[in-house]
Amino acid sequence: MRTNFLITALILGLLTAIGPFAIDMYLPALPTIGEHLGADTAAVQLSLMSFFIAMAASQIVFGPLSDMFGRKAPLYFGLVLYGIGGIGCALSPTIEWLIAFRFLQGVGACAGMVISRAVVRDLHTGPEAAQLMSLLMLVFSVSPILAPLTGSLVIAFGDWRTIFWVMVGASIFGLILAIFALKETRPITMRQQSSIGSALVAYGTLLKDPGFLGLVFIGAFGMASFMTYLANSSFILIDHYGLTPTLYSVAFSVNAVAFIGMSQLTGFLGKRVGLQRVIRTAVAGYAITMVALFLVTAFGIDQLGVMMVMLFVGYGFLGMVIPTSAVLALEEHGRIAGTASALMGTLQFATAAVVMGVVGVFFDGTSLPMIAGIAACSVLAFGLTWLTLGRRARAVPAQ
Repeated sequence: MRTNFLITALILGLLTAIGPFAIDMYLPALPTIGEHLGADTAAVQLSLMSFFIAMAASQIVFGPLSDMFGRKAPLYFGLVLYGIGGIGCALSPTIEWLIAFRFLQGVGACAGMVISRAVVRDLHTGPEAAQLMSLLMLVFSVSPILAPLTGSLVIAFGDWRTIFWVMVGASIFGLILAIFALKETRPITMRQQSSIGSALVAYGTLLKDPGFLGLVFIGAFGMASFMTYLANSSFILIDHYGLTPTLYSVAFSVNAVAFIGMSQLTGFLGKRVGLQRVIRTAVAGYAITMVALFLVTAFGIDQLGVMMVMLFVGYGFLGMVIPTSAVLALEEHGRIAGTASALMGTLQFATAAVVMGVVGVFFDGTSLPMIAGIAACSVLAFGLTWLTLGRRARAVPAQ
């Protein structure tokens, strides 16, 4: 039984990581892409933004489809679309074509993320779901460690276009896993209860649920803070602090180590003290660390070592926030897990895209705008945690 649990986590983690892999792997190549295609920083970052926007918008479709047709068929379609987008990116002659094909790639990439979360809810709830989600995060979090390093190695022996051919290979591998190693977890009887009309009703129900929305946006601002670092880190660490692409990959990967280690404690701590206490403590620690980093930087201490240490600590706390908030948000919506997972993913990626866009407007080549955005997200997540979980605690005795 334990072996099946680990195998499921590995498969779902790999399918979830295909999308982030497409982001993290080409981060070291962003400056090079700008040079080769004659594009400025804003245009190159738009290729990242288009990917996020596509992932945010498309999840709203893939979720209900997975409720209506089962988890596997929409997953197959998404992986094929992801591969076609990767081929287009590899052959793009201009930055405009790259942006367009990155959008197509993002549409396909979201399938693995939204459907994997739904499968977790199909199989488990409570601390068991948190443990499976944290194991999924373990595999998922390997992407920020290996993907930038892989990207820098590909650039060293090839060019930035080769990175996208590697992504095409990842889509083929993911498709093989989905076909032969992943079991269908959505019974036919439950699919018969799902339709476009029921999906619209479900979305209406979810949008009226303050507990669900609060937990979703706690995770959304946590994710947005990390995505903001992701979008700006290559320009700051390479151009501002003078790191090589390889050293940048190592520095970027360090934060994932903290995320991985702490995320693995969520299942254990959830059983000992409860998931709500875990997320309260983690969000508080995250906010305190990131606000402290902002104050230190704002007062003129602009040092790479200081920033990396405090980000390491902060993203360690974040490693407990993301899986726990997802489990709590989906826990009461098992009947419409695909739709709920889709809305959660859409709102979270849309939030990340907005925050990244706002920070990009104020980007000046230094780390301060990025850190200010991260700190603001942590404070918003902190406020939402106490409002949402406080409301839940009051609702339990009333019921």
